[in-house]
Amino acid sequence: MKVAMVVNGTERSGDVEPRVLLADFLRTNLGLTGTHIGCDTTSCGACTVLLDGEPVKSCTLLAVQVEGRQIKTVEGLAQGANLAPIQVGFHEEHGLQCGFCTPGMMLVGAALLERNADPTDEQIRWAISGNICRCTGYMNIVKAIRHAAQLQAAARMAPAAEAAAAVTGGEE
Repeated sequence: MKVAMVVNGTERSGDVEPRVLLADFLRTNLGLTGTHIGCDTTSCGACTVLLDGEPVKSCTLLAVQVEGRQIKTVEGLAQGANLAPIQVGFHEEHGLQCGFCTPGMMLVGAALLERNADPTDEQIRWAISGNICRCTGYMNIVKAIRHAAQLQAAARMAPAAEAAAAVTGGEE
């Protein structure tokens, strides 16, 4: 069966049996190994990807179910050589831990920040509650997502500051 979808902004397709899971299609057919398979039951969240911008567990979703839809994996977060704010946050706040849960945590964090630019720690904890960190490093993951929110807020303010500096000639 032929399946086609847009993965990380690029049209991708492949021939799959109807029983092939999205996680397996991404890893095996497309070579996107950042999507991890942990529990095969949607409990751990290591397989989380964004489907049309919403976090989903790809270990129990069939590849044919996402025909024509938009998928973002952890490989799609960076813009060329520039890390996404969520990736910078995980690096700066040591949220990476062993790294197995990291792709799913980053995608859930990125989706949260799309909906809520300034989440509270409680809202961050709720957002990541469907993902398990076996290193039990949730504190640094929460800090990482908060750090990413601050980076995004600073980026939103930068153009205004640059415009103000242009008007005043850089003098305050």
